[in-house]
Amino acid sequence: MKDFKQYFIIPATPEEVYISLTNPFTIELWSGYPAIMDEKPNSEFSLWEGDITGRNIEFESNKKIVQEWYFGDQKEESIVTIKLFENKKGTQLELRHVNIPDGDYDNIVEGWREFYIGALIDFFEDDDE
Repeated sequence: MKDFKQYFIIPATPEEVYISLTNPFTIELWSGYPAIMDEKPNSEFSLWEGDITGRNIEFESNKKIVQEWYFGDQKEESIVTIKLFENKKGTQLELRHVNIPDGDYDNIVEGWREFYIGALIDFFEDDDE
């Protein structure tokens, strides 16, 4: 099992970023795929046509999202924690993903950087133009 932690700057307010990560209609706008997401603890979610599935654990409006991501029959929970902080350039997003299966690690890290947070950054950067 491996852990991943990285910080990103997103050119939007923490409120805008939070909505973009929790509202299924907004997720579809920046990801290009329908999303199943509910801002209720213990609700199930599904992103990228089921490529990412899991359970929502905790929400703190405009500040924090905690989720369990499913990886087959993995015994240890793979937990994603996203924290949002105001920054002079918009929002600093702290991403921490723990207990990633070794065989999935490289794909997960690339996915976070390119398709998940990367797409979110692109969405807000394109919005400015």
